[in-house]
Parts: sequence; structure tokens; C-alpha cells
Amino acid sequence: MDRAFLSWPFFERKHRDLAGELRTWCEDSLPEPDGDLDEDCRALVRELGRGGLLKLCVSDGDRRPDVRSLALAREALAYHSALADFAFAMQGLGSGAISLFGTVEQKSEWLPDVASGSSIAAFAMTEPGSGSDAANMGTSALQDGNGWVLVGEKTYISNGGIADFYLTFARTGEGERARGLSAFIVPADAEGLSVEERIEVIAPHPLARMKYDNVRLPADALIGEPGQGFRVGMETLNLFRVTVGAAALGLARRALDEALAFASERRLGNGTLADNAVTQAKLAEMAMLIDASALLIYRAAWQQDVGGTDNRRAAAMAKLHATESAQQVIDMAVQIHGGAGVTKGVKVEELYRDIRALRIYEGASEVQRQIIARDLLKEFGR
Repeated sequence: MDRAFLSWPFFERKHRDLAGELRTWCEDSLPEPDGDLDEDCRALVRELGRGGLLKLCVSDGDRRPDVRSLALAREALAYHSALADFAFAMQGLGSGAISLFGTVEQKSEWLPDVASGSSIAAFAMTEPGSGSDAANMGTSALQDGNGWVLVGEKTYISNGGIADFYLTFARTGEGERARGLSAFIVPADAEGLSVEERIEVIAPHPLARMKYDNVRLPADALIGEPGQGFRVGMETLNLFRVTVGAAALGLARRALDEALAFASERRLGNGTLADNAVTQAKLAEMAMLIDASALLIYRAAWQQDVGGTDNRRAAAMAKLHATESAQQVIDMAVQIHGGAGVTKGVKVEELYRDIRALRIYEGASEVQRQIIARDLLKEFGR
């Protein structure tokens, strides 16, 4: 994988050192899948914890996770294994609300196990009737004495069925739509919580529809204040939005490397496919898209870490450009491979399936365009 970008001024020495550690870990410690999807994910989480990588996903005291470190990790992991990237990312997203808004007691109870890989996290926001329109969710949480009772359903929940706890969003009614939501920590063994359906998708990972049938929770399951849930959810998603682009960047870099290797070896007439001007044009386009994505990603990550500026627009641009461009890069890699590119077992065919969901989850491309445009119009109005 190209590492020249590490000389850019967005990084500190610790980030360059981390990049080397990530490369070594991926080459030496990444477990081989054995065909059991759930167990493969559990093994990945355990190994990521054992290697110390999951410490990047959680807060250290009052210090938020370092977004540049998260982005570097997701890029490196995705380059080698989309499932490894998934396992890493969900530990961060599923526990992110605790890192950002949890009490000292909540952090000490849940985050060490997330960081060690002994507890698997999940983020439960999406519902059958509300995807991008999270403010319209119907799952409810009613106060019952000192505790809460949750009723409703969530779907397309990553780590559904294997998670040890679900960071769940529900309507508590302090106001309409976004003003009436709250966030809760729901242990997987809570009575009334069940996996209603396992969902199979084109790039396999644990995914499920969850039912909350009068799930009783203690008062300290609430994260933040009642009615603060939408803010909790959006700030958690914003923290990790740039890293989705980083994962897409890792997939795109792998696609380019696969295309370079194939084109250099594939005979075409008296030369190779790489000697062909059409192929060279595709390779140049792929490299340009990758560098543009990297610049947007690490600029946005630097802004988040350094602070002092609202980086929602930069994060949206990074996620949008990186995921859309990665789709184009991988499609070109498939085209260069010809028939081999759509053959099961060939890496670029796997990448073609891996990239598609990244343009949808944690804010679809259409939502990112809205964020960018609204921010531009707001600034213009000032």
C-alpha cells in the first residue's frame, strides 16, 4: 500500500509510528477466516483487542478518540480485510456514545471490555420505517419508577446477534421528532431483547433485525439526559464519518494495487495490458481519485482532532468523495481484470461487493450532499 501520504503535514510522529504498527499487525496477526461468519468476527475482535488496536476506538479519560488514528487504522485494515475493518469500526461506533457522553461510571463499566476485545458493541438506530430519517423513529422508552421500558424494533443492526450490548436510541417524548429521543445501553441478555431475523447482504457481516419487547432497564442505562439522544447519535456518527471514507480509501488502494499487478502480468499482443494506453488512462484516473480522497479524509480528520472549527462539511465531503470514488476505482479494476474481475474468489470481485454498502451506511451519499449544501447556504446567509 502506498505510504507516501504519511509525509503530509496532517500527521504527527505518533501517527507515522502507528501506520507502521498497523502494517506489521495486518501482515503478521490478522486471523484467517474459517467460514463461520459470527466466529470470524469474534476472533477478529479478540485479536484486535489483544494487539491493542481497539484502544484507539474508546476515549481515554476526557480525551476523545483521535480521528486520524482511527482513519489510519480503518484504511490499513480495509486494505487487507473488509471484515477486519468492520469488526474494528463497530467497536468504535457501538461504544462511541459512551466515550463522548457517558458518565465516569458508564465509561469504567463498558469501555475497558470494548478496548480489550472481550465485549462486542453494536449501534442500534435504524428501524424498518426510518433509515436516514432517524428523527422519525418509533421505538419508545417509557419511564417506569426509577427505570425505563423499551418497546420497538431495530433493523440492519451490525453485530446483531453477536454483540454483548446494543447502544439503542428510543423515543422518550420530551419533544417532537429529534427533540424527543434518548440513548440507552442495552445488554444483549436483557429480558425481552431478541434477534428476530439475521439479514444476509452482498458483503457478509453479522446483521440483524432486533425486537425490544418490554425491555426493562435501570436508570443508569440512559446516556446523557432524556431528550438528548439525537445529539448523542449525530455526534457519534460525525466522529466516525470520516473513518468510513478511510475504509473506502483502503479498499480503493487495494483495487489499484490489484489492477497494477494484473495489468503488468497479463499478456496482450507483444507486450502486457499495462502497455495499453486505455489501461494506462484508467490507472491514472484511479490514482488521482485515490489521492483526492486521501487529502479530503486526512484534512477532515486533522480538523476534528485539532478542533476550533465546525468540520461537518469537511467530514461530509470526505465521506462522500471517498466512498463514491472508491466505487469508481474498484469498478475500473474489475474492468481491467475482464472476466476474472467478476469471478468469485478474485480479490477485485470481493472488493466490488465490499464497497457498495459504504455509500449507504452512516449517512447515505444523498444525505452528505444535503449536509454540504445546507452548510454552504448557511454560511452564505451570514
